[in-house]
Amino acid sequence: MATQITNHKCPACTGPLHFVGESGKLECDYCGSSYEVAEIEALYSEKEEKAKEAFKEAGEDEKEDSYEDIGEYTLSSEDGEGNGDWNAERMKAYNCPSCGAELICDDTTAATSCPYCDNPTVIPGQFDGSIKPDYIIPFKLDKKAAVEALKNFYKGKFLLPKVFSDANHIDEIKGIYVPFWMFSAETEGNIVFNATKTHVYRSGDYEVTKTNHYKVTRSGRAFFEKLPTDASSKMADDYMDSLEPFNYGELKPFSTAYMPGYLADRYDVSVEECSPRADLRFRNSLTDLLRDDVKGYATVTTSSKNIKLTRGEVKYAMLPVWVLNTHWNDNKYTFMMNGQTGKFVGELPIDKKKYNILRLGVALASTLILGFAGVGGMIASLIL
Repeated sequence: MATQITNHKCPACTGPLHFVGESGKLECDYCGSSYEVAEIEALYSEKEEKAKEAFKEAGEDEKEDSYEDIGEYTLSSEDGEGNGDWNAERMKAYNCPSCGAELICDDTTAATSCPYCDNPTVIPGQFDGSIKPDYIIPFKLDKKAAVEALKNFYKGKFLLPKVFSDANHIDEIKGIYVPFWMFSAETEGNIVFNATKTHVYRSGDYEVTKTNHYKVTRSGRAFFEKLPTDASSKMADDYMDSLEPFNYGELKPFSTAYMPGYLADRYDVSVEECSPRADLRFRNSLTDLLRDDVKGYATVTTSSKNIKLTRGEVKYAMLPVWVLNTHWNDNKYTFMMNGQTGKFVGELPIDKKKYNILRLGVALASTLILGFAGVGGMIASLIL
């Protein structure tokens, strides 16, 4: 039976090809040849079709979810999350077409590399039919850029333990195409705000503060397009949101030719499961837009709001993310970088000694300020 996976090999020397963001081409490390994406697409189209047929014959498509006929609909959910963990029980086995070794993968794995011959492999059946992505943003920044970004991320962090940046080392770096649903919607809302203005003036020996209260109403409509919501339970939602924005001017029609050299998973969180998160972001975005139009007040709080949301079309895209894992003091630290823009996110440990010194310094400064204020008051009393 035909293999379910493909290896993208150099036509000149049969060495493994990988996509290079800087050149926008597939390159061979062995002979230095480079190829346009369209060339490799044409060369591998027949092999990919055979791999897809083999995937179907193996029965892998029985658990695939379709997002066809989504259409337009109205949502009312207020919030939602979709985080999860790697599922070790749902594993699949494939044979590497280069060396024949057996590859054991998660059932959502769509691109990986052979652990024996290190050849990049793609499973075209994971991108077939209704689960084929509409778009892809190719990696633009390489592994070296991710490592340099981590070093720069450490700089200027006063509370970061020095030994962390000196002794900490990277255990693993992975370039991953993360699946995203891209939502579009029309929002319309009416929000009532409670606002105040204050005026301070002298009246004889007294200082008077006058506060005026206002009821402010704002109404508006906003259209949103391609709001990204990650569709992988393996990726932390807060990290994925923090890596935005992506430059959609570089969206490409999906092709597996961009994947050699990187990892990829097809989605395992459905449109319906991601919709509450997208819905909340749409609502919050309209709220922020209307709030920004309330100006000239000392305080502004939301009294009530009514926002209607109508969902438009949903697109499926693969977006580039570098994941860097490190260990220090028996703790794991994960950092992520937008593989297109270089935006970097992650959590760092805190040096407790530095933190306590900082707290003590702030406390002493506050005490001195209060002390000087008290002395000034005593002096003023003596003068009077």
